Amino acid sequence: MVKKRDRTKRKSFKEPNTEYFSWPSKAWTQKYIVKNYFYYYLFKFSAALGEEIFYITFLPFIYWNIDHSVSRRMIIVWSIVMYIGQVSKDILKWPRPLSPPVVKLEMRTDAEYGMPSTHAMAATAISFSFVIATVNQYKYPFELGLAAALVFSTLVCLSRLYTGMHTVLLNKSVCISALLALLLDQEHSHVSKRDITIKDLLEMQGAGLTKPLNVISLQDVIGGALISAVLLVLLYPAWDAIDHLLLTSPFCPLISIVLPLVLCYNYPKLDYYSPTRGDTTTILGAGAGATVGFWLNNQYAVPAYTSDNFQFGFHLITSKTVVLVLARFFVGICVVLLTRQLMKSVALGMLGYRYNFSIGDLEARRQLEVEVPYKFITYSSVGFSATVLVPLLHELLGLM
Repeated sequence: MVKKRDRTKRKSFKEPNTEYFSWPSKAWTQKYIVKNYFYYYLFKFSAALGEEIFYITFLPFIYWNIDHSVSRRMIIVWSIVMYIGQVSKDILKWPRPLSPPVVKLEMRTDAEYGMPSTHAMAATAISFSFVIATVNQYKYPFELGLAAALVFSTLVCLSRLYTGMHTVLLNKSVCISALLALLLDQEHSHVSKRDITIKDLLEMQGAGLTKPLNVISLQDVIGGALISAVLLVLLYPAWDAIDHLLLTSPFCPLISIVLPLVLCYNYPKLDYYSPTRGDTTTILGAGAGATVGFWLNNQYAVPAYTSDNFQFGFHLITSKTVVLVLARFFVGICVVLLTRQLMKSVALGMLGYRYNFSIGDLEARRQLEVEVPYKFITYSSVGFSATVLVPLLHELLGLM
């Protein structure tokens, strides 16, 4: 007879103070009418440029099809910038704007604090690090690259305002009861950002609230972009030294795994659950796996590091080149997605056996002792497969 294993009661995170955070997303889903589908889809797409779907496709694409050194620099900068941004959110604890007056088109990231905007930080870091890393290796107009980086980062920043994650409203306090009354007076209608003016908000200051609710999240976007720019300036002089160290140091694999794990396990304590710790683990895990892959390729394959600074020109794009690029990307992204799904199932299965929970138990998966190892194992495997296994498969299939 098999003895049934006891399931211990798990601790749960405190619920957020809904008076200050994401009100009233739990109680009521705000409706809205899309009047301009061009802007709607433009900014929804732009917002996706700061999500996992973009990172897991764009960064490997650069590695497989453009330049290994450029990809290495972008991944290192992205990891550092995003870690600082995510940790800053949970240290500063600045709330996101309330809904109403803003209309929120996203719910997942609404559970995070707002300052600084990590979408703005990531967009600035990725776009400008790409330009900086390629301007000395490829012959193209610097003004064109700079303009593209500005457009890219600006679109992502504006998308955060459009989707309601940040706002341009600057007021000292907002009266929730008055806003509810305003909504109830407008029966059978949908309220948008345009329906409540700054004058309306200022007239309702202090009426019915025990504490003020500051709406200052425009600074979240500006601050995020500026922080990212400052970090780029500080990191740029050390790019070559860091790159050389990561490729040649015998301690690189150990440091690349241990340091991110220590940072993830010592992430600032959360007042309640939000995706920031999990997202940080995802980013650091992917960076760790990729860094180990960079080191391994340099040790046992053709050395990727060179001290010479060459001026390469872009090759003439032909139909054969396009087919080759698409084939590499298709094969590579299939391997990456399969790795992600496989390692996620394996990691959750092992942790579920260790801590007595089912894979579908969302509450258990949010605990520190589960969330950090399962996400780190999953995405470090993704980073490793993208930099080691996929190039080997490309060579085997004659796609190099």
